[in-house]
Amino acid sequence: FYPLPRLSAQVAVVEHTTTSSEFHSEFSKLTRLLGDYRTTKMSEKMPSRPAMDHAEFRRIGKETVDYIADYLETVQARPVYPGVEPGYLRRMVPEEAPPEPEEWEDVFADVERVIMPGMTHWHSPDFHAYFAPGNSYPSQLGDMLSNALGCVGFSWAASPACTELETVVLDWLGRMLQLPEHLLAGTAGAGGGVIQGTASEAILVAMLSARSKVIRREREVSQVSSDHDVMKKLVAYTSDQAHSCVDKAAMIAAVRLRKLRSDTDFALRGPALSAAIEEDKADGLIPFFCCATLGTTPSCAFDNLLEIGPISCGEGMWLHVDAAYAGSAFICPEYRPLLDGVEFADSFNLNPHKWLRVNFDCSTMWVKNRSDVVDAFNVDPLYLRHDNQGLVTDYRHWQIPLGRRFRSLKLWFVLRMFGVKGLQQYIRKHVSLAKEFESLVLSDDRFEVSAKVVMGLVCFRLKGPNYLSEILLQKINETRKIYMVPSKLRDTYVIRFAICAATTEPSDIVYAWNVIRGLAGEVLAGVQNGA
Repeated sequence: FYPLPRLSAQVAVVEHTTTSSEFHSEFSKLTRLLGDYRTTKMSEKMPSRPAMDHAEFRRIGKETVDYIADYLETVQARPVYPGVEPGYLRRMVPEEAPPEPEEWEDVFADVERVIMPGMTHWHSPDFHAYFAPGNSYPSQLGDMLSNALGCVGFSWAASPACTELETVVLDWLGRMLQLPEHLLAGTAGAGGGVIQGTASEAILVAMLSARSKVIRREREVSQVSSDHDVMKKLVAYTSDQAHSCVDKAAMIAAVRLRKLRSDTDFALRGPALSAAIEEDKADGLIPFFCCATLGTTPSCAFDNLLEIGPISCGEGMWLHVDAAYAGSAFICPEYRPLLDGVEFADSFNLNPHKWLRVNFDCSTMWVKNRSDVVDAFNVDPLYLRHDNQGLVTDYRHWQIPLGRRFRSLKLWFVLRMFGVKGLQQYIRKHVSLAKEFESLVLSDDRFEVSAKVVMGLVCFRLKGPNYLSEILLQKINETRKIYMVPSKLRDTYVIRFAICAATTEPSDIVYAWNVIRGLAGEVLAGVQNGA
């Protein structure tokens, strides 16, 4: 850097200039020297070490692990649902990022001050909304290690272990589910598994792969002039109970979607699918994709694969099976028959991050012919190629994004540390707790159960008009003692009671029921009194 004596010397030169041009030249030199000096002094004030060094990370990391363990151990002491208003957080933090580094103690103090007041506590035994969120310490450790390794596993060369462990662990899980061999990679199979972020991504990948495949087929067979000429005739099918992500996938794929009426058990059956296909073919359309659901979100209903499968195959349609929630239960022999018919599927997905103790995100997907997916998504610039290309799996061709995390680590840790028997026990416990809640509902003649209870979900309601159950759920959630969400079965409003937390016990079921029935009395009394 430029010391003060050099600046002083340049000032003297400027003072003794005799012409205007000489003055401007020397003054410019002085200005540059002064700027360099200021920059140097500013840099001296900046921290010369990282925001957190190795020693600090060891200490703070241990403290953070203790905080996480304490949080999960005592989460039930917190209101399960937050009491904040929209926009609460912006008022609690500065308008801009800090110009200078802050101390960790100040940063972490804001977790309780700023973050926790706005948290819905998904792992509380009083949380009964949506579906079970996966969580376990082995899974968290897997994510910690994945974050530390920091690989972006878009190809085998980007980190061979990232690719190969994913292939192996998906075969492990596939065999736990007794999937057909053609859906597994093995050592020379045509199929195989991949970890997507969510079931929504898996369904979109399946639909786009099916679209690509049928476009190639139609252009070869029918001599169609363009992809658009095929696309405008494509039609996909699913149940009126299917998840909204199927609608979104059809929007992105720019294809028609028909949502077919389910039966009295809210399941899609073969005759409904056949009738729709024949109707569309008569109108000159091309049936190309069917999404069957095993364990629907509204009521955990199961489409009839043994009827849908042969029809889809006979029509040359791609059959995708979405078992995001219920699929984990198929590792239990008593529930495996619900998966019968998967042998007809071109692709299948489930979410270990729901019911297999794996933290979000981890959605496993298997395909019968991986070339169908690779052909749809293969974009191969020179900078991504490597010497073993074509001999190994490059998962960038199996998904929409390029980059991907080392998600198989946490799944590997969970499968090894719980074992198949430990995971089966966990699922059976949740189903048993759901049955306990069902029996409590049935013991009260003010209530009715609205759908078959097969897994860890009970759909129930107050007998009578929909508004009674709507008022009841509103009052329940306002207490912040337990938390649930509704759904509609046909035109009937129902309340969904899901067994979610890993630590839920029979006493929590009784507690929730006491909250529900107590408030039900208030709702019915208010109606009688004209309130």
